[in-house]
Amino acid sequence: METLLLSGNEAIALGAYEAGVKVGVGYPGTPSTEILENLKEHKDVYTEWSVNEKVALEVGIGASLGGARTLVTMKHVGVNVAADPLFTVSYMGVKGGLVIISADDPFMHSSQNEQDNRNYAYAAKIPMLEPSDSEEARSFTKLAFELSEKYDTPVFLRPTTRVCHAYSIVNVDKNKDKRVEIDKGRFERNLKKYVMIPAYARARHFIVEDRENLIKEDANTLSINKTEYNNTDVGYITSGISYHYVKEAAPDASILKLGMVYPLPEKLIKEFCSKVKKVVIVEELEPFFETRIKAMGISVTGKNVFPITGELSPDSISNFLGKQKETPLTINSKVPPRPPALCKGCPHSFVYETLGKMNITVAGDIGCYTLGVLPPYNGIDTCVDMGGSITVAQGLELTDPSKTYAAIIGDSTFAHSGITGLVNAAYNGRKNLIIILDNGTTAMTGMQPNPFSGETIQSLPAEPVNYYHLCKAVGISDENFIEVNAYKPAEIESAIKKLLATKKLSVLLVKGLCIIYNKKKSKKQ
Repeated sequence: METLLLSGNEAIALGAYEAGVKVGVGYPGTPSTEILENLKEHKDVYTEWSVNEKVALEVGIGASLGGARTLVTMKHVGVNVAADPLFTVSYMGVKGGLVIISADDPFMHSSQNEQDNRNYAYAAKIPMLEPSDSEEARSFTKLAFELSEKYDTPVFLRPTTRVCHAYSIVNVDKNKDKRVEIDKGRFERNLKKYVMIPAYARARHFIVEDRENLIKEDANTLSINKTEYNNTDVGYITSGISYHYVKEAAPDASILKLGMVYPLPEKLIKEFCSKVKKVVIVEELEPFFETRIKAMGISVTGKNVFPITGELSPDSISNFLGKQKETPLTINSKVPPRPPALCKGCPHSFVYETLGKMNITVAGDIGCYTLGVLPPYNGIDTCVDMGGSITVAQGLELTDPSKTYAAIIGDSTFAHSGITGLVNAAYNGRKNLIIILDNGTTAMTGMQPNPFSGETIQSLPAEPVNYYHLCKAVGISDENFIEVNAYKPAEIESAIKKLLATKKLSVLLVKGLCIIYNKKKSKKQ
């Protein structure tokens, strides 16, 4: 037996490898990024950073239908991007096991919203497992592939930020926990299963409903849904990291720990609730369990005492129990706040300094350059989602064409979902200025390559997308496309003024390597 100290993300990668995964695809997004970065170290597994989450899932679907066990990784908001194929693959089912990581981010440590993706499992009728530590992250990943093939369905794995990034013990039996090789054969034509025209999809919907009822019944005896009976005055129903909070705050309590968070094991829940005097639901974010357990006719305590926003903690559960907390250690000296900021010498800073001199409304986007909203730059006015800068700017222009509007977007984000916005702007005759900040990498999530970087996840050379030819293809003239050096403020200012004066759709490409990435590259050389 070998004892390892792994983060949840490292453990998911290990579990996927041991499960015989052959394809791993995704888009980098905190807190999920390190899963593929660890999986890529196994050279007998194909890995790729896809252009976006929708593309990643569609590639994953194809690999699964071709017989390969496939892992698709993304953060919670990435599932929004992948939602179109997600709902349809639920109808289609799989061939090789298909596991989709939805890494949720309570408290929004690095996200623009706090959505609870258990709701996606319910809406798409896809089973979801939720690990509480690294050991479960590994074992649940392996189980997810087995369930996927057993029930002919994709399966969600939902780690949250604390599980993804926290380190805990994983015990590996080298004689038992070896990589399995699963041969599901190759793609076989099956029109009624794989071609979702309405006539075939209607029939598949009945199959999905039957599948969900079967899984719901089997969940009652699934080993990852387990009861711990102790003091029966209060019984807690919980899952994921919240399980450890309950154990710390109430070590003598009775607990029903749900490893499968959808569909719920109704018989097991009813049995547990019948044996305790009071039922308390401990879950982060939405009252997902609470709503469904109340619908079973069971009286429970939940969001009337625990918050619907942010993360839970052992203290929040101790407060519910009325326990006296220890007096925390106080430090007399005040620690100055250290809000996130653009790095000193960041190539993006010169663009924001220039924009700050001009009376321009700027639609921003997702990336480290979003920090340009903060002083001293105060450089963007909106930020919605990946790729939203280019399209939001178009909407703003419609409301007051007399004003000047710019969109600012990074290279990876432009590849992710900005190109379609550019096409829309050209097609509909918009006159925005689109500023693309190319720092050579996907900096915010840890220096991952992208389609403009010239390399793949395995550091293999790749032909970078050519901005000029791309813009030319959608109808942007030579005079409305300018490339400048990010470290030459005078050229940036001159280019912005020149492009705005044309009163036509324009693209300013600002190129300058991320200062941290540049240092890393220099050390390798």
